[in-house]
Amino acid sequence: MQTEAERLALYRQLRVEIRGSDRHLIVGIDIAKEKHRAFFGTATGKVLCSQFSFPNNREGFELLLSRAEQLRLQQQLDTVVFGVEPTANYHKPLADYLVREGMQVVQVSGVAVKQNRELLDGRWDKHDRKDAANVADLIAQGKCQFYEYPSMEIRQLRELLSLKHKFKKEEQRLKTRIRNNLLAQFFPEMDQFINTCQQDTLAVIGTCCSPEQISELDYASFFAKVVPVYKGKRQEAHLYRIWEAAHGSIGCKTGELAIYEGQLLTRQLQNVRQLIREIEERIETLCSGLAEYPYVLSIPGVGPDISSKLLAYIGDPHRFETVSQVIKLAGLDLSASRSGKPAMKATPVISKRGNADLRYALCQAAVVASTRNTFFRCWFAKQLKGREREQGMVGILRVKLAAKLLGIAWTLMKNKEMFAYEKLNNC
Repeated sequence: MQTEAERLALYRQLRVEIRGSDRHLIVGIDIAKEKHRAFFGTATGKVLCSQFSFPNNREGFELLLSRAEQLRLQQQLDTVVFGVEPTANYHKPLADYLVREGMQVVQVSGVAVKQNRELLDGRWDKHDRKDAANVADLIAQGKCQFYEYPSMEIRQLRELLSLKHKFKKEEQRLKTRIRNNLLAQFFPEMDQFINTCQQDTLAVIGTCCSPEQISELDYASFFAKVVPVYKGKRQEAHLYRIWEAAHGSIGCKTGELAIYEGQLLTRQLQNVRQLIREIEERIETLCSGLAEYPYVLSIPGVGPDISSKLLAYIGDPHRFETVSQVIKLAGLDLSASRSGKPAMKATPVISKRGNADLRYALCQAAVVASTRNTFFRCWFAKQLKGREREQGMVGILRVKLAAKLLGIAWTLMKNKEMFAYEKLNNC
């Protein structure tokens, strides 16, 4: 099996040589759940096999390799290139198998596939055979991307981050249901307390979200029923405000089902939060074993959560040649429509064509760095001076700072260095 550096070198060579090449066999594969379809052709437009389907199992993968080798020998070609369009997770077993077998694998983006489909025959008609030919046509034009096969640690880190993201969405869904379905009907006055002292607020909802029952109790009995453990005067004042609000509540009459729903939702929300904490512990344990973790963590504004995303999505820093390539990874590169107008009148915006999770994390790091770190706070004030009244300028500068932080993180990972202010070039 080739190393990642060797695979990357072959990919860069492929991008240079593929157009009009008469020695490459191109295999475009349309990915499906149970059965894949492949198209075999050359970069000069010669069709060798337009209809070839194989099952999504080892026997099918071996059949694909056998057919590719047969055509390569018949046509006296030198190299076979397999191309896939990432489709959910269905493409991963096949692509990983081909990489382990030493095959050259590339991928094409879904945007490129969609835009190139109509160019094949002037129609937008879509079917599996045409999709496989579409993938092969993009590879023949050199419009393909490197298929990354990172280390097991990086792959596990990405899976954990994806799992955490799903549980975060579930947590938000439960909070929204509690606020918009439960409290909005039966205790609307309590909505203002949901984001302060959350544990105590959830304890009230899970124990007794009925304002009628709360108003029937004196404050001492209410406090003892909701939270038996006294945590301080702040907790006492918070619960007292809820108890007072219950006496004048305009909510609907609460039945047993509403109380049961409150108990069920709060219990589910607490379970989800516990799972998130467990995932975060595993992420931190996994990151601590990576050599680049201390370097990324040394950047101002970058904590454990953002460091884990930088490590996961950048992966091997040596697969990028310039900082602009890394910025494109997060979709922070600037794009503008300048056709038919002077360049000064074109308003550039970030492309948002990269990893949204990484982009959001970097923007959060930029907020922290520009408000809590002395160096970046001074840089931010210097950039903002004289432009305070321009609409959206604060957000624009924070996005600019986010791109700089990404470039710094990539440089530190590549050079294996800790962050140092004196090494910044007019940041």
